[in-house]
Amino acid sequence: MIPIGETADGVVFNIRVIPRSSRCEFAGIQGDALKLRITAPPVEGAANKECIRFLSGVLGVKRSQIQILAGHKSKNKKVSVSGIHREDIEGVV
Repeated sequence: MIPIGETADGVVFNIRVIPRSSRCEFAGIQGDALKLRITAPPVEGAANKECIRFLSGVLGVKRSQIQILAGHKSKNKKVSVSGIHREDIEGVV
C-alpha cells in the first residue's frame, strides 16, 4: 500500500503518471506512488487535467476537491484530495 498522509482537510498521496496510454486506469503501485495510466499526452497541462478527471470519477468527488501540489511538469506528482479520509482511498485502490 502507498503511504497516504491525512490532513485536516483530506488526504495527500503520490501518483506516477503514464501518459498516452490506450485507456485510463490504475496500473498498480510503483515505489511509494500509485501508478496511473491516462490517455492524454503530456502537453499544455492535458495530462494533469486528465489525472484530476480520472481521480474524481474513481473517488466520487468533485474535480475542485483534487489539487496537484507538486510535479506539474513531472510524471511523479503529489496530489491532495479534500473531503475524504484514508479509508476512502484504500477502499478504491
